[in-house]
Amino acid sequence: MTLPDRFAAIADIHGNADALQAVLARIDAMGLGTVVNLGDMFSGPLAAGETWEVLRARPMPTVRGNHDRYLVTQEPDAMGPSDRVAHDQLPPEALDWLRSLPMTLDLGGALLCHATPGADETYWLHEVDRGGTVHPAGAAHVAQHLDGVVQGLVLCGHTHLPRVVSWRGQTIVNPGSIGCPGYTDTHPVPHVVETGTPAACFATLKRQGPGWQVTHHHVPYDPARMVALARAQGRDDWAEALETGWISR
Repeated sequence: MTLPDRFAAIADIHGNADALQAVLARIDAMGLGTVVNLGDMFSGPLAAGETWEVLRARPMPTVRGNHDRYLVTQEPDAMGPSDRVAHDQLPPEALDWLRSLPMTLDLGGALLCHATPGADETYWLHEVDRGGTVHPAGAAHVAQHLDGVVQGLVLCGHTHLPRVVSWRGQTIVNPGSIGCPGYTDTHPVPHVVETGTPAACFATLKRQGPGWQVTHHHVPYDPARMVALARAQGRDDWAEALETGWISR
């Protein structure tokens, strides 16, 4: 498959079926027939089963994210709480689909990956410093993950933070997260990632000469149902992020 001159990119749905529906409706209203999916579809205390039904009805080029990998390589009792809730909601068909997904996908001049082309847990367009502050990555960090990549366009997710970077004729795009606008992590040091908005994020790309025009979109939707699901699972951190785009320190 070769990508058309106009298409949409989505990433990091994390079981937020309502945000996914809102984004797909916006994409349809824009007349875009092709959507690529950069992984981490289900993990979260939300609506993984509903998310699967939406994705099953709408096939699209998709790569597997790190949380998608956890769902099919870890025993349920060893999973983190977000993965376990999602795993318990997903039918065997969904797990088989996750097993079939590639880590990277070459679409004729464009490369899809979840985090970086070589690893599904590595921050690429952002970095975390020793004090736990997340900031845009510099040129050296961006360039090291392009080693061996020949495609002019690379699409990635994982950090949930929208960004576009150009480096020596190559363009790397993170469309941001559809369904999880804030989270905490402990690697490489404890830190918080926040978009600062509860809107659902995605990106559109339009071929322009030898390159691509990239537009990031923030789609408002009503997160109340997802917030209630998160609170029912005892995940107030998720609930706050879904409501506000921030997580209390």
